[in-house]
Amino acid sequence: MKFAWLCSHESYQPEALVEQAVAAEAAGFDAVFASDHFHPWVDDASAAGFVWSWFGAVAARTSRVELATSVTTPLFHYHPALIAQAAATVDRLSNGRFRLGVGTGENINEGPLGFTFPGYKERSERLSEALEIMHRLLAGEKVTFDGAHYHTDRARLYSPPIGQVPIWMAAGGEKSARMAGREADGLIVSVKAPAEVRATILGPFHAAGGTDKTVVATRWCVYAGDDDEAWTALASMRGLRAPGRLEAVDPMDLRVRADEMPRQEILGKYALASDADALVETYRPLVEEVGADYVSVQVASLAPLETIALIGREVLPRLRAMRPS
Repeated sequence: MKFAWLCSHESYQPEALVEQAVAAEAAGFDAVFASDHFHPWVDDASAAGFVWSWFGAVAARTSRVELATSVTTPLFHYHPALIAQAAATVDRLSNGRFRLGVGTGENINEGPLGFTFPGYKERSERLSEALEIMHRLLAGEKVTFDGAHYHTDRARLYSPPIGQVPIWMAAGGEKSARMAGREADGLIVSVKAPAEVRATILGPFHAAGGTDKTVVATRWCVYAGDDDEAWTALASMRGLRAPGRLEAVDPMDLRVRADEMPRQEILGKYALASDADALVETYRPLVEEVGADYVSVQVASLAPLETIALIGREVLPRLRAMRPS
């Protein structure tokens, strides 16, 4: 079992996130994950750096941690072949440490660039085609592909990855879980209720062919001493829980909607932790009940570097001791 620190590109500027990645490696994390957004979730306390440039800087500043997108969307403003090229380049720059996490996306990253954001059916069809194109390119093939949504003509990566780059697929429901089991190398799942995740996500994933594939479990947590501090720490992410998240284009709209909601309603949608013991309990179910291969630690706090050090010192050793034998 491995533990990852998530660098939230919706929350911090890219130069600050490079320092978080370096700190995570020093603290003993096994991996650094990064979100990929064109627009953030609010417009007043946020950021949205270009993750693929950022990975180059992190590859140069680290030597051990695995690097992964959690997640990128190779469907609209990114052609899947372009994402394969980006993944291969980061893999080379990091000496074979890159893993590619993908998903079906949100309109907040597509609508601002003029793309129509269709329903789940079309997005899943697009992702299926994208997975084939990316797998084949990353495997070294010269790919001519004529699909319903994408076309390539003798496309090939002339700077291929050092080794195999696994592709993990995010799933929030049974259909995506089954698709991940069939077509991806692993599953990324956000965990709130472990029993529900086992029944509705892991069960279908395993039944569709994912039994021996990688499971990445994630959970958002706010590390703060009280609710006022938690609300301040959560400022950049509060729009994530506002109504209409998948359809939104302008972060201002999500910020307005979030600020019209009771603060406790939004805070209640996140795990809250005020000390190391609470952080351990937040992520314990992902270790003991989900049995993930990777646990992604996603923590909002007012002092992220200090929080990373605390987790490395007092939380990761206890979580590692819980690993199933």
